[in-house]
Amino acid sequence: MTSQLRGRQRVLLGIAVGGLLLPGCVAQQSDLKKAEKDLQQQLSQTRARQNQEMSTLREQELPQLRGELEKALNLARELQSKQEDIKHRSVQLEQQTKRLEQLAARLETDSSTRYLWMQKSFETQDAKVSTRLDELSKTMEALKKEVIDVVQRTNEGLTKRVDVKLDGHQKELTEHQSKIEQLSQKFAQFNQALTGFREAMTGLNDRMGEQEQAAKHLTSKIEADSKTTVTHAEDVNRSVVSITKALEAVGKRVTARLDEQDNRIEALSKNVEQASNKHASSQPLHKPTQPSTPGSNDPASEGGDSSKTSTGVEAAGGPTTIVPPQESPKFEPSQASADPADRVRYERVLGVFRDGDLESARQGFSGFLEEYPNSTLAPNARFWLGESYYGKKDFQRAIDAYDKVEIDYPGSEKVPAAILKKGYAYLAMKDKKRASSAFKQVVTLYPKSAEAGKASDKLTQLKEVR
Repeated sequence: MTSQLRGRQRVLLGIAVGGLLLPGCVAQQSDLKKAEKDLQQQLSQTRARQNQEMSTLREQELPQLRGELEKALNLARELQSKQEDIKHRSVQLEQQTKRLEQLAARLETDSSTRYLWMQKSFETQDAKVSTRLDELSKTMEALKKEVIDVVQRTNEGLTKRVDVKLDGHQKELTEHQSKIEQLSQKFAQFNQALTGFREAMTGLNDRMGEQEQAAKHLTSKIEADSKTTVTHAEDVNRSVVSITKALEAVGKRVTARLDEQDNRIEALSKNVEQASNKHASSQPLHKPTQPSTPGSNDPASEGGDSSKTSTGVEAAGGPTTIVPPQESPKFEPSQASADPADRVRYERVLGVFRDGDLESARQGFSGFLEEYPNSTLAPNARFWLGESYYGKKDFQRAIDAYDKVEIDYPGSEKVPAAILKKGYAYLAMKDKKRASSAFKQVVTLYPKSAEAGKASDKLTQLKEVR
C-alpha cells in the first residue's frame, strides 16, 4: 500500500512539473523548485502520519478485531455443546419413558395371568371373594391407565418444549454464524479499503458497537434460555422420580394384596376340603352344625383382610390434616408402634409448633430427624418441618422439605398433603405454573384423598383468574 501511495505522489509531481515547464517560462523555475520542496515536505509529513496511523491500526485495532472474532467462535462452540447436552437429556428422558412402559407392561402381564388363574379357581368359591377380586382388578386397571396417561402427557409436553427450544437455538446459531461471516467480509473489505481509513474507521466503530450490543443481547438471551431449560428439566426429573416411586409402591401393594388373596384362597380350599371330609364322615343330623364352624371363621378373616385393605387405601391416598394445631388421628397406629423416646420427643416438638414458636419447632424437628432418621414418625416430622418454614414465609425451604417427604417416604400418608402444600408455596411465590402442576399431581395420583378436592378447587380458581 505504501508503494502505491509513493507512485501516485510521483505521478502528481511529474504532472505538476510538466505543466509548469510546458509554457517555457524560465523565470518560474525557481518557483517550481520551491513548490517541489513544499510538496516534498508535505509528502514527508503525510507519510509520517500514514505510518503512525498504520502502526496504530496494526497494534490496537487489528488485535481487537481478532479477539472479538475469537469470542464469537467460542460462543458458537458453547452453543453447539449446549445443544448436544439438550439432545443427551432428551435421550435420557426417552429411556426413562421406555422403562416406565416396560414396568406398566410387566404389571399388565402379571395382573392378567393372575386374574385368569383366580377366575378359574374362584368359580366354585364364595361370591364375595369374586366380587372383591373384580373390584381390585378394576381399580388396578384404572390406576394403570391414569398413570400411563399422566406419563404420556408429561413426555409429550416435554418433547414439544425441547423441540421448540432446539429450533430456537438452531436459528440463533445460524444467525450468529451469518453475523460472523459478515464480520469476516467486513474485515476483508477493511483491509482492501485502507486508503480511506478515516471514513472507514468511523463507520466500522459504529458497526462494531452495534454488533457488540447484539452479541450481548444474544448471550443474555441464551443464558436465560439455558436457565429456564435447566429448571424445567429439574422439575421434570423430580416429577418422573416421584411417579416411578409411586408406581413401585403401588406394585408392592398390589403384589402384597395378591399374596394375601392367594393365602386366603388356600385357606378356603383347605376349609372346604375339611368340610367335605366331615360331611362325608358325619351323620345326617349333624350336617348343618359341622360346616358352620369354618363358615363362622370366614367373616373374621375377611374382616381382618378388609381392615388391612382399608389401611392400605388410606396409606395410598387417605385424607390428612395439613393445618395445625391438631394432627390427624389416623397416624395413631404408626405412633403407637414407635419407640417411647422418639414419640415423646416428637410430641414435645409438635406442642412447641402448636404454641406458635416456629423457630424452636424448626430446630426441634430438624434435631429429631438427625437423631431418629429411621423412626416411623420421620415423615410426619419432615412434613411439620416444612410447615414451620411455610409459617415463617421461607417458601423455598418449605418446598425442599415437602419434596423430601415425597421422595424419601413415598408410601407415607403425608405425601398428598406435602404435594398440596408445595402448590400453596409456589402460589405464594407467584409461580402459578408449578403450583398448577403440583395440584394436578395430587388430583391424578391421589384422587380419593381430601387433598384432591382442595387441589381441584385451586385449579378451578387458577383457571378463572386466567
